[in-house]
Amino acid sequence: MTVSASTGDSPVIESRRQLVEWFESGCTPKKDWAIGTEHEKFAFTRNDLRPIPYEGDRGVKMLLNALAEHYDWEPIIENGNVIALTKDKCSVSLEPGGQIELSGAPLKNIHQTCGEVHTHLHEVREICDGLGIDMLGVGHNPKWKREDIPWMPKGRYEIMKNYMPKVGSLGLDMMLRTSTIQVNLDFSSEADMVKKFRTSLALQPVATALFAASPFVDGKPSGFLSARSNVWTDTDPDRCGMLPFVFEDGFGFERYVDYMLDVPMYFVYRDGKYIDAAGKSFRDFMDGKLDVLPGERPTMNDWSDHMTTAFPEVRLKKFLEMRGADGGPWKRICALPALWVGLLYDDAALDAAWDLVKDLSVAEREALRNDVPRTALATPFKNGTVQDLSKDVLAISREGLKNRGRMDGYGDDESHFLDSLDDVAQSGVTLAEEFLDKYETEWNGSVDPLFKEYAY
Repeated sequence: MTVSASTGDSPVIESRRQLVEWFESGCTPKKDWAIGTEHEKFAFTRNDLRPIPYEGDRGVKMLLNALAEHYDWEPIIENGNVIALTKDKCSVSLEPGGQIELSGAPLKNIHQTCGEVHTHLHEVREICDGLGIDMLGVGHNPKWKREDIPWMPKGRYEIMKNYMPKVGSLGLDMMLRTSTIQVNLDFSSEADMVKKFRTSLALQPVATALFAASPFVDGKPSGFLSARSNVWTDTDPDRCGMLPFVFEDGFGFERYVDYMLDVPMYFVYRDGKYIDAAGKSFRDFMDGKLDVLPGERPTMNDWSDHMTTAFPEVRLKKFLEMRGADGGPWKRICALPALWVGLLYDDAALDAAWDLVKDLSVAEREALRNDVPRTALATPFKNGTVQDLSKDVLAISREGLKNRGRMDGYGDDESHFLDSLDDVAQSGVTLAEEFLDKYETEWNGSVDPLFKEYAY
């Protein structure tokens, strides 16, 4: 989620064309394409495995202030509370249930991404050790109930907290109990965006399967291998899902503008405060008919903020966000951007990846997305399974990374970052299934050892 709502001067929106131009301004020459990686993790107290509150000697506030003091991060303050940190085009921010997120800088290759991840986790570990806190990378909090999770003091979260139960039964779980890894990637033109959007959206269930790492809810098996992915199926149908219109003839920036105009609003940010506009129409806002701001029309900053309130499996802003993966261990953080960069940043790989899924119907794409959270790699696909598909996808991605030829100081290209995913695809055993096996055997029916064995 976003660090904060937009501030400062911004032009008033006079026409729909400005909204299209906002997306068009994201078109980036291939030589300047970058990689932005985001990863969330659950913070918990070492002695009792509880999610940390905002206040207190072992709280989020203390953690953020210590990071700022020791590692020269700049705090972002909202209503007197530190709610994020920024430095060198990176940010450390809070999800609603205290999940700690690093939104990485736009980097040129996966080697740099892994260096960024390593530096961040080192800093966090140094501070957490002194506070008796650990971090866990999985897709869904494995132990604690929704009511056990403390809310973070951010204005937009209070609005979402009140609105979510009106539109879905699992929206509060999404906010409080899920964690993900994402990667943000560029496009060079509208046509390039369309091809990448379609390919990545159709293949997003493959990432969900390979990264499945959330089989537990409320301390016991949930029946899903990615409980996080399942949560999104009952969060808010107006702003989630597989976006069938992306695959329709004529799709482009204008069609996505129309989609976003129909996504209900959450808030408007004015004078440092969030005004509740949940469920209201951005189209009405453009006509000066938003009842909470009568006669006022939105600015481009309002539009930019509104972009952060849709949660499809792939999200378009001035770049494309891949949103299908569970949070996971250190190597998985580097593997997720490697997977998508290999598929989308090499022309031959992109063509090959699209060929795998271009003939799928809307119903087949929906079925794949809905079945994968429960059965992951064992999900049927055409004449085989998603495991078979994942092997093909990884082979294409590996070739794409080799073609990119981005070498580290040892002369290695980026393809080795896929090794951990190849292990999953070849064995057919996801991290979630590894957890379940240990739960039934050496963990003796308890999820508590998960916190210790898989902490960063």
